[in-house]
Amino acid sequence: MKSRATSQRQARKLHRWLVPIAALPLLITASTGSIYSLLLEQGIDAFWLLKLHTGQFGWINLQPVYPILLGVLTIVVTASGLAMLLKPQR
Repeated sequence: MKSRATSQRQARKLHRWLVPIAALPLLITASTGSIYSLLLEQGIDAFWLLKLHTGQFGWINLQPVYPILLGVLTIVVTASGLAMLLKPQR
């Protein structure tokens, strides 16, 4: 029983620490992808949005690691959230 409570606490701690970090790149990717597709339907080519979408933020170029970073963040946040959801704290 004690190990379950410990793993529950660890999942909560990880989730609470990681969600604010993961939220920004996930929101940037989702919003720039949606806005880019809407603008493209209107005939507007906003290539700069595509650069933001893929992880190039001006002089900071995260394109080589950005997809991996987003994938790992999504998996960890989802797994820790599911751990909290499926094992409610008593």
